[in-house]
Amino acid sequence: MKVLLWLVLTAAVAVNVSTSLAFEGVRQVLISTGTGVVALATAVTLFLTRRRGV
Repeated sequence: MKVLLWLVLTAAVAVNVSTSLAFEGVRQVLISTGTGVVALATAVTLFLTRRRGV
């Protein structure tokens, strides 16, 4: 499960960074917003499911 979340996070960040080079205008904003939401949701999920060792 966590491996999949890390892959999704990595892909979302990569797409988010590359949108500024590949797209312009409204399309860039929409794709960047969508991938940003996915990246934030994945990061929060990874944070909440982390192991808490003593």
